[in-house]
Amino acid sequence: MSRNEILKSIRAQRVPTAELPSLDRTWLRFADPLAQFESQLAGVGGRAVRVRSTDEIAPILNARPEFANANGIVSHVAGVAANCDLATIADPHELESVDWAIMPAEFGVAENGAAWVTDERIRHRAIYFIVQHLALVLPADQIVHNMHEAYARLSVGSSSLGVFISGPSKTADIEQSLVIGAHGPRSLTVFLVEPA
Repeated sequence: MSRNEILKSIRAQRVPTAELPSLDRTWLRFADPLAQFESQLAGVGGRAVRVRSTDEIAPILNARPEFANANGIVSHVAGVAANCDLATIADPHELESVDWAIMPAEFGVAENGAAWVTDERIRHRAIYFIVQHLALVLPADQIVHNMHEAYARLSVGSSSLGVFISGPSKTADIEQSLVIGAHGPRSLTVFLVEPA
């Protein structure tokens, strides 16, 4: 049977329509969504750190040897110094020498410990995936309970990239051994900034 005959046969099939399931019901909620976010993030290899303001972030990072000895640091968070400016980099391939990126996140999801980020006002979105260590800064009062609430906050098409990031890069494809940092950041730290 030729390819065209197979496709013609498939097109001739009439599949009965089915009603979409109703989404009007009570979804998963947590007594303490912030604590749940921290627990879920730890479960996927990430680390949450509560801070009272962004002023506390730089001293915490400076105490980590992998930050103090970093070759390249990109920061889009006020108060955290950087030595690499994304605006001056023409080709994202040049980001291969950047060890750290400290970037803002819009909100988090307690259900899975994910944080939502976009490429708004960020020249190279590859920065989220190419660095060795990623730190996200997230207002602690911007944690929703579940993905249904998260999707309700999204505005599709408002930016060219939007992605949920939950934990560092990892894979277990190689003989079922979990490998952290196989395709992207080896660590993810989420700074949860308490409301002023």
